[in-house]
Order: sequence, then C-alpha cells, then structure tokens
Amino acid sequence: MALAGASDRADWLGEAGWGVMVHFLPDWIDPEREWTSEEWTRQVDGFDVETLGRQLRDAGAGYLLFSIGQNSGFYASPNATYDRLVGIRPGRCSRRDLVGDLSEALGKRGIRLLVYLPAGPPAKDPAAVRALDWRGDGHPNREFQSRWEQVIREWSRRWGAGVAGWWFDGCARPNTMYRSPDPPNFASFAAAARAGNEAAIVAFSPGLFYPVFSQSPHDDYTAGLIYDFERSFVSEHRLESGKLDGARLHVLSFLGETWGRGEPRFSAEEVVACSRKVLGYGGAVTWDVPVGPDGVVAEPFFDRLRAVGREAGRFRGGPAKRARRPTKD
Repeated sequence: MALAGASDRADWLGEAGWGVMVHFLPDWIDPEREWTSEEWTRQVDGFDVETLGRQLRDAGAGYLLFSIGQNSGFYASPNATYDRLVGIRPGRCSRRDLVGDLSEALGKRGIRLLVYLPAGPPAKDPAAVRALDWRGDGHPNREFQSRWEQVIREWSRRWGAGVAGWWFDGCARPNTMYRSPDPPNFASFAAAARAGNEAAIVAFSPGLFYPVFSQSPHDDYTAGLIYDFERSFVSEHRLESGKLDGARLHVLSFLGETWGRGEPRFSAEEVVACSRKVLGYGGAVTWDVPVGPDGVVAEPFFDRLRAVGREAGRFRGGPAKRARRPTKD
C-alpha cells in the first residue's frame, strides 16, 4: 500500500494521460559493435534533443521516459560516483549530460521527463558487476544496493526538478533485497531517487504481471509492464479514482515488435483503442518507440503517436494538462 499522501505526487501523471518511452542504448543501436567510450561519447553528442522535443510536443505527449543506461555499462550522463566505484578508465559515462539537455528541451515545451534505470548492475560489464559487489540473484546484495543508491543520489541531485520521476527495472525479488526494516530497502531506494527532487515519482517494476499492481509502499505509480492489451491488465474492483492500492494506475508497453525495435505491431486505430482502455480508468499509458541513432522518432511510429494525441483529450474529457507552459520554437 502506498504511503499516505505520497501518491499525490503522481496526480499529474493521470492528468497527462500518456507519454513515450525511448531506449537509447549502445547495444540496441548496434548490437554487433564492441563499443568504446569515445564511440559512445560521439553517439550521445549526436542525439538531437530539439527535434525529439518538437516531435513529442506535436504529438501531444505529456512526458518522456528515457533510459539512462542498461546492461552495457554505458550511461547517458556523467556520474563521478559511478566512475569512482567502478574504476574503469576511460569511464563509460558520457561527457554530455544528455538527460539534463533533454530535460531543458522538453521543459520549455511543457513536457516532463522521467528516467529509466535497472535496479541491478550492468550485466554485460563484468568489471562493473564485480566492483559494485553484485552477488547475483537470490542474495540480499546489501553492499551493492548501498553503492547503487550513491550513484542514483548523484544523478538525482544533478538533475533536481528537471527529472519528474524514476522507473526502476528488475525489482523481481523484493523480499530478499528491499523489504528489510533497515536500509538499504525500499525506503532508502526511493529516498536516493528523490534526493534532488522530493516531488519525483517512483515506481519499482516486479516484471511482467497481469493484472498490474503496486509492490511497495513507496510506489507513486504502478510500473505496469504489460505486453497484451487483450488480457485483463487491471482489477476493476481494486481500482479507486485511477489508483491501485494508493498508487496511480500506469501501464507501459511497446509499440514496435519488441522494446525499441521492429515495425509497428498496432495500426493507428489499434493503438488508440489500447490507450483508451487505460485512460478510461483514469490511468496513464506509456508507449515505447524506436528512435534513430540521432534520437528522432521515424514514421510510421510518429503517425501512431499523433493518433493517440488527437484522441487522448476525448478519453479524459479534455486536453492533457502540461507540467509547464510551453514556448514556441
């Protein structure tokens, strides 16, 4: 059950109604390449935040969920704590603060920014796994968690109010790792994410489940990972004013053939129908779409997003409210 009053942080998410997720990761951009730090730096430097910001504004999205990093060990923002703990030289954190630049580009268009980060170490970087003292699934991993929270805390303080929330992947063994009465636990995990912005919303993903649920008192919104919109993704009798157990209803799925890849699996009419199911409950839906190496959403995905934006206001009884007043380009 969410902490009393805490879920109010995510009221804006229900008002926004829908948003977009982007996986910008080296092993997704070119899985065959043995990436170097310099190559990753050049890739991040070429990300076009202004064009993506215009696309999201034109589509009517209320927020973007952006990947800081994942399994490769390369990250899209500097982090001195990570570099110190891991000790890899040259470091694998980009020199450009792409998250900060995205926050600025989106903010002036009235769009909020959420960030995605795994709850575990970068699995494809054995040196980082060892340095962070990850003992593997099934262990409490208390040393790892303490170190990971230090890394998260630095990023949160760097971005401050520019990042409106976090989505943590892979929190699949909560009893083992996060439900201790003493830190590190869910409370310290959430506190690290909110170190720079007390209003930041947090969700801990348990993985793929139907119906979706909130697994921690510190969830402001449901992680809501689903693949199939034909299945019952919500228990209506447990839903109250767009919330499940105190956490704002939120669903995350992919618009391509899988996460960040492939051709659209839904027509424009179908993606609108899927979105309508979530928004009709007072929740929010996030659509993951592929982007090019420059961070730009290609047709026909942009066409699908525009279709959702055109119809979203009708689902909720009016246009989505924006986090900030948008400005012209």
